Amino acid sequence: MTETTKVPVSEAEPYEVDVVGEDDTEVSERKGTGADRHAMWRMGKVQEMRRNFRFVSIFGFSMILMASWETVLGTSTIGLIDGGTAGLIWMYLICWIGFICVYTSMAEMGSMAPTSGGQYHWVSEFAPAKYQKFLSYIIGWLCVLGWQTGAANTAFLAGTQIQGLIALNKQDYSFEPWHGTLLVFAVSAFNVVFNTFLAKKLPLIEGIVLVIHIFGFFAILIVLWVMGPVGDAHTTFTAFNDYGGWNNYGVATLSGLVAVVLPLLGADAAVHMSEELRDASKTLPRSMIWTTLINGSMGWIMLITFCSVLGSLDDAIGSPTKQAYLYVFYNSTKSVAGASAMGALVITMAIFCNLSITATSSRQLFAFARDQGIPFNKTFAYIPPRWDVPINAICLAFGVSCLLSLINLGSSVALMNIASLSTAAIIASYIVSISCIALKRIRGEPLLPSKFKLGRVGLPINILSIVFLVFIFVFSFFPMGPKPTPAGMNWSILMFGATVIFSCVYYYLRGRHVYAGPVAYVRKSA
Repeated sequence: MTETTKVPVSEAEPYEVDVVGEDDTEVSERKGTGADRHAMWRMGKVQEMRRNFRFVSIFGFSMILMASWETVLGTSTIGLIDGGTAGLIWMYLICWIGFICVYTSMAEMGSMAPTSGGQYHWVSEFAPAKYQKFLSYIIGWLCVLGWQTGAANTAFLAGTQIQGLIALNKQDYSFEPWHGTLLVFAVSAFNVVFNTFLAKKLPLIEGIVLVIHIFGFFAILIVLWVMGPVGDAHTTFTAFNDYGGWNNYGVATLSGLVAVVLPLLGADAAVHMSEELRDASKTLPRSMIWTTLINGSMGWIMLITFCSVLGSLDDAIGSPTKQAYLYVFYNSTKSVAGASAMGALVITMAIFCNLSITATSSRQLFAFARDQGIPFNKTFAYIPPRWDVPINAICLAFGVSCLLSLINLGSSVALMNIASLSTAAIIASYIVSISCIALKRIRGEPLLPSKFKLGRVGLPINILSIVFLVFIFVFSFFPMGPKPTPAGMNWSILMFGATVIFSCVYYYLRGRHVYAGPVAYVRKSA
Protein backbone atom coordinates (compact mmCIF):
# COMPACT_ATOMS: atom_id res chain seq x y z
CA MET A 1 0.00 0.00 0.00
CA THR A 2 1.10 3.56 -0.64
CA GLU A 3 1.27 5.85 2.35
CA THR A 4 0.67 9.42 1.19
CA THR A 5 0.54 12.46 3.43
CA LYS A 6 1.09 16.18 2.85
CA VAL A 7 3.92 18.08 4.51
CA PRO A 8 5.23 21.60 3.90
CA VAL A 9 8.67 21.81 2.37
CA SER A 10 9.76 24.95 4.19
CA GLU A 11 8.46 28.26 5.36
CA ALA A 12 10.21 29.96 2.44
CA GLU A 13 8.49 27.83 -0.16
CA PRO A 14 5.04 26.67 1.01
CA TYR A 15 4.26 24.05 -1.60
CA GLU A 16 3.53 20.45 -0.66
CA VAL A 17 4.94 17.09 -1.59
CA ASP A 18 3.91 13.49 -1.33
CA VAL A 19 5.60 11.43 1.35
CA VAL A 20 6.22 7.92 0.11
CA GLY A 21 6.27 5.03 2.49
CA GLU A 22 9.11 2.51 2.45
CA ASP A 23 6.77 -0.24 1.25
CA ASP A 24 5.83 1.68 -1.90
CA THR A 25 6.67 -0.46 -4.94
CA GLU A 26 4.23 1.07 -7.40
CA VAL A 27 5.71 2.25 -10.69
CA SER A 28 3.94 4.88 -12.78
CA GLU A 29 4.76 7.20 -15.67
CA ARG A 30 3.52 10.14 -13.66
CA LYS A 31 5.73 9.66 -10.58
CA GLY A 32 8.19 6.90 -11.44
CA THR A 33 9.39 4.24 -9.02
CA GLY A 34 9.32 4.24 -5.25
CA ALA A 35 12.99 5.27 -5.29
CA ASP A 36 12.13 8.25 -7.52
CA ARG A 37 9.35 9.37 -5.21
CA HIS A 38 11.55 8.98 -2.17
CA ALA A 39 14.36 10.99 -3.82
CA MET A 40 11.96 13.82 -4.65
CA TRP A 41 10.54 13.72 -1.12
CA ARG A 42 14.02 13.81 0.41
CA MET A 43 14.96 16.82 -1.73
CA GLY A 44 11.66 18.55 -0.96
CA LYS A 45 10.53 18.77 -4.58
CA VAL A 46 7.18 18.25 -6.30
CA GLN A 47 6.98 15.82 -9.21
CA GLU A 48 5.60 18.09 -11.97
CA MET A 49 6.78 16.35 -15.15
CA ARG A 50 6.10 12.84 -16.40
CA ARG A 51 8.83 10.24 -15.99
CA ASN A 52 8.55 8.99 -19.55
CA PHE A 53 12.27 8.44 -20.12
CA ARG A 54 13.86 5.04 -19.52
CA PHE A 55 17.41 3.82 -20.10
CA VAL A 56 17.32 3.50 -23.90
CA SER A 57 15.58 6.85 -24.44
CA ILE A 58 17.75 8.80 -21.96
CA PHE A 59 20.85 7.09 -23.38
CA GLY A 60 19.74 8.18 -26.84
CA PHE A 61 19.08 11.68 -25.51
CA SER A 62 22.62 11.94 -24.08
CA MET A 63 24.28 10.38 -27.11
CA ILE A 64 22.55 12.75 -29.52
CA LEU A 65 23.20 15.80 -27.35
CA MET A 66 26.89 14.94 -27.06
CA ALA A 67 27.06 13.92 -30.76
CA SER A 68 30.83 13.54 -30.60
CA TRP A 69 31.59 12.28 -34.10
CA GLU A 70 29.32 14.84 -35.76
CA THR A 71 30.47 17.76 -33.61
CA VAL A 72 34.16 17.01 -34.01
CA LEU A 73 33.71 17.26 -37.78
CA GLY A 74 31.93 20.59 -37.40
CA THR A 75 34.59 22.08 -35.11
CA SER A 76 37.58 20.51 -36.91
CA THR A 77 38.48 23.72 -38.75
CA ILE A 78 39.25 25.45 -35.43
CA GLY A 79 41.58 22.62 -34.44
CA LEU A 80 43.26 22.44 -37.84
CA ILE A 81 44.10 26.16 -37.69
CA ASP A 82 45.52 25.89 -34.17
CA GLY A 83 47.06 22.47 -33.64
CA GLY A 84 46.82 20.64 -36.95
CA THR A 85 46.01 16.94 -37.34
CA ALA A 86 48.36 15.83 -34.54
CA GLY A 87 46.97 18.47 -32.20
CA LEU A 88 43.40 17.36 -32.89
CA ILE A 89 44.07 13.64 -32.47
CA TRP A 90 46.18 13.70 -29.31
CA MET A 91 44.34 16.49 -27.50
CA TYR A 92 41.05 14.68 -28.17
CA LEU A 93 42.43 11.52 -26.57
CA ILE A 94 43.73 13.42 -23.52
CA CYS A 95 40.43 15.26 -23.12
CA TRP A 96 38.41 12.07 -23.54
CA ILE A 97 40.34 10.39 -20.71
CA GLY A 98 39.88 13.51 -18.58
CA PHE A 99 36.14 13.62 -19.20
CA ILE A 100 35.78 9.94 -18.31
CA CYS A 101 37.01 10.91 -14.83
CA VAL A 102 34.78 14.00 -14.76
CA TYR A 103 31.56 12.26 -15.75
CA THR A 104 32.26 9.32 -13.45
CA SER A 105 32.51 11.79 -10.56
CA MET A 106 29.30 13.49 -11.63
CA ALA A 107 27.51 10.18 -12.17
CA GLU A 108 28.05 9.39 -8.50
CA MET A 109 26.62 12.75 -7.42
CA GLY A 110 23.71 12.28 -9.82
CA SER A 111 22.92 8.95 -8.22
CA MET A 112 22.96 10.58 -4.78
CA ALA A 113 20.69 13.47 -5.77
CA PRO A 114 18.94 12.97 -9.14
CA THR A 115 17.44 16.39 -9.77
CA SER A 116 17.06 18.77 -12.70
CA GLY A 117 19.09 21.30 -10.73
CA GLY A 118 22.24 19.25 -11.16
CA GLN A 119 25.44 21.05 -10.20
CA TYR A 120 23.98 23.92 -8.21
CA HIS A 121 21.87 21.49 -6.18
CA TRP A 122 24.92 19.30 -5.44
CA VAL A 123 26.95 22.33 -4.37
CA SER A 124 24.12 23.35 -2.06
CA GLU A 125 24.14 19.92 -0.39
CA PHE A 126 27.86 19.10 -0.41
CA ALA A 127 29.66 22.45 0.12
CA PRO A 128 30.70 23.56 3.63
CA ALA A 129 27.63 24.96 5.40
CA LYS A 130 28.71 28.61 5.46
CA TYR A 131 29.36 28.65 1.71
CA GLN A 132 26.39 26.58 0.53
CA LYS A 133 23.97 29.36 -0.23
CA PHE A 134 26.26 31.75 -2.10
CA LEU A 135 28.23 29.11 -3.98
CA SER A 136 25.15 27.24 -5.19
CA TYR A 137 23.63 30.54 -6.30
CA ILE A 138 26.65 31.46 -8.43
CA ILE A 139 26.89 27.94 -9.86
CA GLY A 140 23.19 28.08 -10.70
CA TRP A 141 23.81 31.20 -12.76
CA LEU A 142 26.83 29.65 -14.48
CA CYS A 143 24.77 26.58 -15.38
CA VAL A 144 22.10 28.85 -16.84
CA LEU A 145 24.78 30.68 -18.82
CA GLY A 146 26.47 27.45 -19.96
CA TRP A 147 23.37 25.65 -21.16
CA GLN A 148 21.67 28.68 -22.70
CA THR A 149 24.81 29.55 -24.66
CA GLY A 150 25.22 25.84 -25.45
CA ALA A 151 21.85 25.91 -27.18
CA ALA A 152 22.95 29.00 -29.11
CA ASN A 153 26.28 27.42 -30.00
CA THR A 154 24.82 24.22 -31.47
CA ALA A 155 22.21 26.22 -33.40
CA PHE A 156 24.99 28.42 -34.77
CA LEU A 157 27.12 25.37 -35.62
CA ALA A 158 24.22 23.87 -37.56
CA GLY A 159 23.51 27.19 -39.29
CA THR A 160 27.09 27.72 -40.49
CA GLN A 161 27.26 24.13 -41.73
CA ILE A 162 24.09 24.69 -43.76
CA GLN A 163 25.84 27.68 -45.34
CA GLY A 164 28.78 25.43 -46.17
CA LEU A 165 26.45 22.92 -47.81
CA ILE A 166 24.95 25.73 -49.90
CA ALA A 167 28.44 26.84 -50.95
CA LEU A 168 29.29 23.27 -51.97
CA ASN A 169 26.34 23.21 -54.36
CA LYS A 170 26.42 26.87 -55.46
CA GLN A 171 29.92 27.93 -56.42
CA ASP A 172 29.18 31.67 -56.43
CA TYR A 173 27.52 31.69 -53.00
CA SER A 174 28.65 34.57 -50.82
CA PHE A 175 28.82 33.97 -47.07
CA GLU A 176 26.77 36.82 -45.66
CA PRO A 177 26.79 37.04 -41.83
CA TRP A 178 23.08 37.75 -41.74
CA HIS A 179 22.43 34.49 -43.61
CA GLY A 180 24.03 32.58 -40.75
CA THR A 181 22.06 34.55 -38.17
CA LEU A 182 18.75 33.84 -39.90
CA LEU A 183 19.63 30.15 -40.13
CA VAL A 184 20.19 30.13 -36.35
CA PHE A 185 16.71 31.62 -35.96
CA ALA A 186 15.29 28.85 -38.15
CA VAL A 187 17.08 25.98 -36.38
CA SER A 188 16.12 27.33 -32.96
CA ALA A 189 12.48 27.82 -33.95
CA PHE A 190 12.32 24.26 -35.31
CA ASN A 191 13.54 22.88 -31.99
CA VAL A 192 11.15 25.03 -29.95
CA VAL A 193 8.27 23.45 -31.86
CA PHE A 194 9.65 19.98 -31.20
CA ASN A 195 10.19 20.65 -27.49
CA THR A 196 6.66 21.95 -26.95
CA PHE A 197 4.12 20.37 -29.28
CA LEU A 198 5.98 17.06 -29.57
CA ALA A 199 7.40 16.95 -26.04
CA LYS A 200 5.54 13.76 -25.11
CA LYS A 201 7.07 12.04 -28.13
CA LEU A 202 10.62 13.17 -27.27
CA PRO A 203 11.74 9.79 -25.83
CA LEU A 204 10.55 8.00 -28.99
CA ILE A 205 12.21 10.60 -31.24
CA GLU A 206 15.49 10.29 -29.32
CA GLY A 207 15.42 6.51 -29.72
CA ILE A 208 14.90 6.77 -33.49
CA VAL A 209 17.59 9.42 -33.95
CA LEU A 210 19.99 7.28 -31.88
CA VAL A 211 19.75 4.61 -34.57
CA ILE A 212 20.57 7.24 -37.23
CA HIS A 213 23.47 8.47 -35.08
CA ILE A 214 25.03 4.99 -34.92
CA PHE A 215 24.36 3.81 -38.49
CA GLY A 216 25.30 7.23 -39.90
CA PHE A 217 28.68 6.93 -38.18
CA PHE A 218 29.43 3.66 -39.92
CA ALA A 219 28.07 4.88 -43.26
CA ILE A 220 30.38 7.92 -43.38
CA LEU A 221 33.32 6.04 -41.90
CA ILE A 222 33.16 3.29 -44.52
CA VAL A 223 32.93 5.81 -47.40
CA LEU A 224 36.02 7.64 -46.12
CA TRP A 225 37.93 4.39 -45.56
CA VAL A 226 37.13 3.04 -49.02
CA MET A 227 37.27 6.22 -51.15
CA GLY A 228 39.40 8.69 -49.18
CA PRO A 229 43.00 9.53 -50.19
CA VAL A 230 44.89 8.04 -47.23
CA GLY A 231 47.87 10.20 -46.32
CA ASP A 232 51.14 9.38 -44.62
CA ALA A 233 50.40 8.04 -41.13
CA HIS A 234 53.55 9.54 -39.60
CA THR A 235 52.62 13.01 -40.85
CA THR A 236 49.00 12.65 -39.72
CA PHE A 237 49.95 11.75 -36.15
CA THR A 238 52.94 14.07 -35.74
CA ALA A 239 52.29 17.21 -37.83
CA PHE A 240 51.24 20.18 -35.68
CA ASN A 241 50.08 23.50 -37.07
CA ASP A 242 50.23 27.16 -36.01
CA TYR A 243 48.18 29.20 -38.47
CA GLY A 244 47.12 31.45 -35.59
CA GLY A 245 50.63 32.86 -35.35
CA TRP A 246 51.55 31.89 -31.78
CA ASN A 247 55.07 30.85 -32.83
CA ASN A 248 54.72 27.91 -30.47
CA TYR A 249 53.03 24.65 -31.40
CA GLY A 250 52.13 23.86 -27.80
CA VAL A 251 50.33 27.14 -27.18
CA ALA A 252 48.70 26.98 -30.60
CA THR A 253 47.32 23.50 -29.90
CA LEU A 254 46.00 24.55 -26.51
CA SER A 255 44.33 27.66 -27.93
CA GLY A 256 42.39 25.42 -30.31
CA LEU A 257 41.33 23.15 -27.44
CA VAL A 258 37.68 24.09 -27.78
CA ALA A 259 37.58 22.05 -31.02
CA VAL A 260 37.97 18.80 -29.06
CA VAL A 261 36.35 19.83 -25.78
CA LEU A 262 33.03 20.80 -27.33
CA PRO A 263 32.39 17.30 -28.80
CA LEU A 264 32.95 15.79 -25.35
CA LEU A 265 30.70 18.11 -23.34
CA GLY A 266 27.16 17.18 -22.45
CA ALA A 267 27.12 13.69 -20.93
CA ASP A 268 25.70 15.37 -17.81
CA ALA A 269 22.65 16.50 -19.79
CA ALA A 270 20.78 13.46 -18.49
CA VAL A 271 21.13 14.94 -15.00
CA HIS A 272 18.90 17.86 -15.93
CA MET A 273 16.32 15.43 -17.33
CA SER A 274 16.42 13.21 -14.24
CA GLU A 275 12.99 14.34 -12.99
CA GLU A 276 11.59 12.85 -16.22
CA LEU A 277 13.63 9.63 -15.90
CA ARG A 278 12.29 6.45 -14.33
CA ASP A 279 14.49 4.93 -11.60
CA ALA A 280 16.81 7.91 -12.02
CA SER A 281 19.32 7.10 -9.26
CA LYS A 282 20.20 3.83 -11.03
CA THR A 283 19.63 4.70 -14.69
CA LEU A 284 21.29 8.14 -14.69
CA PRO A 285 24.89 7.08 -13.89
CA ARG A 286 24.68 4.18 -16.38
CA SER A 287 23.60 6.57 -19.12
CA MET A 288 26.33 9.13 -18.35
CA ILE A 289 29.18 6.62 -18.30
CA TRP A 290 28.11 4.64 -21.35
CA THR A 291 27.53 7.87 -23.30
CA THR A 292 31.06 9.06 -22.49
CA LEU A 293 32.69 5.76 -23.42
CA ILE A 294 30.77 5.06 -26.63
CA ASN A 295 30.47 8.59 -28.00
CA GLY A 296 34.06 9.33 -27.06
CA SER A 297 35.35 6.28 -28.94
CA MET A 298 33.20 7.06 -32.00
CA GLY A 299 34.51 10.63 -32.02
CA TRP A 300 38.15 9.55 -31.83
CA ILE A 301 37.79 6.95 -34.59
CA MET A 302 36.06 9.49 -36.84
CA LEU A 303 38.69 12.12 -36.07
CA ILE A 304 41.59 9.80 -36.91
CA THR A 305 39.84 8.81 -40.14
CA PHE A 306 39.11 12.44 -41.03
CA CYS A 307 42.73 13.49 -40.42
CA SER A 308 44.06 10.47 -42.35
CA VAL A 309 42.11 11.32 -45.52
CA LEU A 310 42.39 15.10 -45.13
CA GLY A 311 44.55 15.62 -48.19
CA SER A 312 45.93 19.16 -48.40
CA LEU A 313 45.71 20.92 -45.04
CA ASP A 314 45.86 24.35 -46.71
CA ASP A 315 43.04 23.44 -49.09
CA ALA A 316 40.90 22.05 -46.25
CA ILE A 317 41.27 25.21 -44.15
CA GLY A 318 40.79 27.49 -47.16
CA SER A 319 37.84 25.55 -48.58
CA PRO A 320 35.11 27.78 -50.13
CA THR A 321 32.61 25.91 -47.92
CA LYS A 322 34.44 27.11 -44.76
CA GLN A 323 33.89 23.58 -43.46
CA ALA A 324 36.95 21.33 -43.63
CA TYR A 325 34.86 18.17 -43.37
CA LEU A 326 32.78 19.10 -46.45
CA TYR A 327 36.03 19.53 -48.36
CA VAL A 328 37.12 16.08 -47.19
CA PHE A 329 33.78 14.54 -48.17
CA TYR A 330 34.02 16.02 -51.67
CA ASN A 331 37.69 15.21 -52.05
CA SER A 332 36.95 11.58 -51.10
CA THR A 333 33.85 10.99 -53.23
CA LYS A 334 34.63 13.40 -56.10
CA SER A 335 30.88 13.95 -56.19
CA VAL A 336 28.92 17.01 -55.12
CA ALA A 337 25.82 14.87 -54.64
CA GLY A 338 27.68 12.30 -52.53
CA ALA A 339 29.39 14.93 -50.40
CA SER A 340 26.08 16.77 -49.99
CA ALA A 341 24.30 13.62 -48.80
CA MET A 342 27.03 12.93 -46.25
CA GLY A 343 27.06 16.57 -45.14
CA ALA A 344 23.28 16.63 -44.83
CA LEU A 345 23.47 13.69 -42.43
CA VAL A 346 25.98 15.49 -40.21
CA ILE A 347 23.90 18.68 -40.26
CA THR A 348 20.68 16.81 -39.45
CA MET A 349 22.36 15.31 -36.39
CA ALA A 350 23.61 18.78 -35.40
CA ILE A 351 20.01 20.03 -35.51
CA PHE A 352 18.80 17.17 -33.31
CA CYS A 353 21.74 17.82 -30.98
CA ASN A 354 20.39 21.35 -30.63
CA LEU A 355 16.94 19.92 -29.93
CA SER A 356 18.32 17.94 -26.96
CA ILE A 357 20.34 20.88 -25.65
CA THR A 358 17.27 23.14 -25.83
CA ALA A 359 15.37 20.60 -23.70
CA THR A 360 18.26 20.37 -21.22
CA SER A 361 18.73 24.13 -20.92
CA SER A 362 15.02 24.64 -20.26
CA ARG A 363 14.96 22.03 -17.46
CA GLN A 364 18.01 23.51 -15.78
CA LEU A 365 16.49 27.00 -15.96
CA PHE A 366 13.18 25.63 -14.66
CA ALA A 367 14.92 24.05 -11.65
CA PHE A 368 16.82 27.22 -10.75
CA ALA A 369 13.69 29.32 -11.14
CA ARG A 370 11.81 26.87 -8.90
CA ASP A 371 14.38 27.63 -6.20
CA GLN A 372 13.88 31.38 -6.79
CA GLY A 373 17.38 31.89 -8.19
CA ILE A 374 16.54 34.19 -11.11
CA PRO A 375 14.32 37.19 -11.85
CA PHE A 376 10.75 36.32 -12.90
CA ASN A 377 11.21 32.94 -11.27
CA LYS A 378 7.48 32.12 -11.19
CA THR A 379 7.28 32.65 -14.94
CA PHE A 380 10.14 30.30 -15.78
CA ALA A 381 9.20 27.70 -13.16
CA TYR A 382 5.65 27.48 -14.53
CA ILE A 383 4.56 24.27 -16.23
CA PRO A 384 1.19 24.63 -17.99
CA PRO A 385 -1.35 21.88 -17.24
CA ARG A 386 -1.33 19.02 -19.78
CA TRP A 387 1.92 20.20 -21.36
CA ASP A 388 4.36 18.67 -18.81
CA VAL A 389 7.20 20.92 -19.98
CA PRO A 390 8.40 24.41 -18.89
CA ILE A 391 7.30 26.26 -22.02
CA ASN A 392 8.44 29.70 -20.86
CA ALA A 393 11.93 28.36 -20.18
CA ILE A 394 12.02 26.78 -23.65
CA CYS A 395 11.02 30.08 -25.24
CA LEU A 396 13.80 31.87 -23.35
CA ALA A 397 16.34 29.43 -24.83
CA PHE A 398 15.04 30.41 -28.27
CA GLY A 399 15.40 34.11 -27.46
CA VAL A 400 18.94 33.72 -26.12
CA SER A 401 20.02 31.75 -29.20
CA CYS A 402 18.66 34.46 -31.49
CA LEU A 403 20.30 37.27 -29.53
CA LEU A 404 23.71 35.57 -29.34
CA SER A 405 23.61 34.81 -33.06
CA LEU A 406 23.72 38.57 -33.64
CA ILE A 407 27.40 38.41 -32.61
CA ASN A 408 27.94 36.88 -36.04
CA LEU A 409 27.08 40.23 -37.63
CA GLY A 410 30.12 41.89 -36.09
CA SER A 411 32.66 39.14 -35.38
CA SER A 412 34.30 36.73 -37.80
CA VAL A 413 34.89 34.20 -35.02
CA ALA A 414 31.41 34.21 -33.51
CA LEU A 415 31.33 30.41 -33.20
CA MET A 416 34.59 30.47 -31.23
CA ASN A 417 33.19 33.13 -28.88
CA ILE A 418 29.93 31.32 -28.15
CA ALA A 419 31.59 27.89 -27.89
CA SER A 420 34.23 29.21 -25.49
CA LEU A 421 31.60 30.90 -23.32
CA SER A 422 29.50 27.74 -23.09
CA THR A 423 32.58 25.63 -22.36
CA ALA A 424 33.91 27.93 -19.63
CA ALA A 425 30.59 28.24 -17.83
CA ILE A 426 29.85 24.51 -17.82
CA ILE A 427 33.44 23.64 -16.86
CA ALA A 428 33.32 26.09 -13.93
CA SER A 429 30.18 24.38 -12.59
CA TYR A 430 31.91 21.00 -12.89
CA ILE A 431 34.98 22.25 -11.00
CA VAL A 432 33.03 23.59 -8.03
CA SER A 433 30.60 20.66 -7.68
CA ILE A 434 33.35 18.01 -7.89
CA SER A 435 35.52 20.04 -5.49
CA CYS A 436 32.70 19.94 -2.94
CA ILE A 437 32.37 16.15 -3.01
CA ALA A 438 36.18 15.80 -2.92
CA LEU A 439 36.34 18.04 0.16
CA LYS A 440 33.77 15.87 1.94
CA ARG A 441 35.91 12.82 1.20
CA ILE A 442 39.08 14.54 2.45
CA ARG A 443 37.32 15.51 5.67
CA GLY A 444 35.96 12.00 6.11
CA GLU A 445 32.37 13.22 6.14
CA PRO A 446 29.61 10.72 5.29
CA LEU A 447 28.24 10.81 1.75
CA LEU A 448 24.63 10.36 0.73
CA PRO A 449 23.52 6.80 -0.05
CA SER A 450 23.45 6.01 -3.76
CA LYS A 451 23.11 3.12 -6.20
CA PHE A 452 26.40 4.04 -7.88
CA LYS A 453 29.45 4.44 -5.63
CA LEU A 454 33.11 5.06 -6.44
CA GLY A 455 34.37 3.84 -3.08
CA ARG A 456 38.12 4.09 -2.49
CA VAL A 457 38.88 5.34 -6.01
CA GLY A 458 36.48 8.25 -5.55
CA LEU A 459 38.98 10.79 -4.22
CA PRO A 460 41.74 10.11 -6.82
CA ILE A 461 39.16 10.35 -9.62
CA ASN A 462 37.75 13.58 -8.15
CA ILE A 463 41.22 15.16 -7.88
CA LEU A 464 42.22 14.15 -11.42
CA SER A 465 38.95 15.61 -12.67
CA ILE A 466 39.54 18.95 -10.94
CA VAL A 467 43.13 19.32 -12.23
CA PHE A 468 42.01 18.50 -15.78
CA LEU A 469 39.03 20.88 -15.65
CA VAL A 470 41.06 23.83 -14.34
CA PHE A 471 43.47 23.35 -17.24
CA ILE A 472 40.59 23.32 -19.76
CA PHE A 473 38.91 26.31 -18.11
CA VAL A 474 41.98 28.54 -18.49
CA PHE A 475 42.58 27.77 -22.16
CA SER A 476 38.92 28.05 -23.12
CA PHE A 477 39.32 31.85 -23.04
CA PHE A 478 42.28 31.98 -25.45
CA PRO A 479 41.79 33.65 -28.87
CA MET A 480 42.88 31.86 -32.04
CA GLY A 481 46.05 33.93 -32.26
CA PRO A 482 48.11 36.52 -30.35
CA LYS A 483 47.29 40.23 -30.57
CA PRO A 484 43.86 39.65 -32.17
CA THR A 485 41.84 42.41 -33.78
CA PRO A 486 38.56 43.35 -32.04
CA ALA A 487 36.65 41.24 -34.60
CA GLY A 488 38.93 38.25 -34.00
CA MET A 489 39.05 38.52 -30.21
CA ASN A 490 37.58 35.80 -28.02
CA TRP A 491 35.06 37.92 -26.11
CA SER A 492 33.79 35.00 -24.03
CA ILE A 493 35.80 36.10 -20.99
CA LEU A 494 33.97 39.45 -21.04
CA MET A 495 30.55 37.79 -21.18
CA PHE A 496 31.55 35.25 -18.53
CA GLY A 497 32.80 37.98 -16.20
CA ALA A 498 29.69 40.11 -16.80
CA THR A 499 27.45 37.18 -15.84
CA VAL A 500 29.39 36.52 -12.62
CA ILE A 501 29.29 40.21 -11.67
CA PHE A 502 25.57 40.47 -12.46
CA SER A 503 24.77 37.36 -10.43
CA CYS A 504 26.78 38.67 -7.46
CA VAL A 505 25.06 42.06 -7.59
CA TYR A 506 21.63 40.47 -7.98
CA TYR A 507 22.40 38.12 -5.10
CA TYR A 508 23.31 41.03 -2.83
CA LEU A 509 20.30 43.14 -3.82
CA ARG A 510 17.63 40.45 -3.95
CA GLY A 511 18.85 36.88 -4.27
CA ARG A 512 20.02 36.47 -0.67
CA HIS A 513 16.58 37.55 0.56
CA VAL A 514 14.57 35.01 -1.48
CA TYR A 515 17.06 32.26 -2.36
CA ALA A 516 17.55 29.69 0.37
CA GLY A 517 19.25 27.05 -1.76
CA PRO A 518 18.08 23.47 -2.35
CA VAL A 519 19.66 22.26 0.88
CA ALA A 520 17.10 24.31 2.84
CA TYR A 521 14.34 21.99 1.60
CA VAL A 522 16.21 18.72 2.05
CA ARG A 523 14.88 16.36 4.72
CA LYS A 524 17.89 15.50 6.85
CA SER A 525 16.28 12.40 8.32
CA ALA A 526 15.66 10.75 4.94
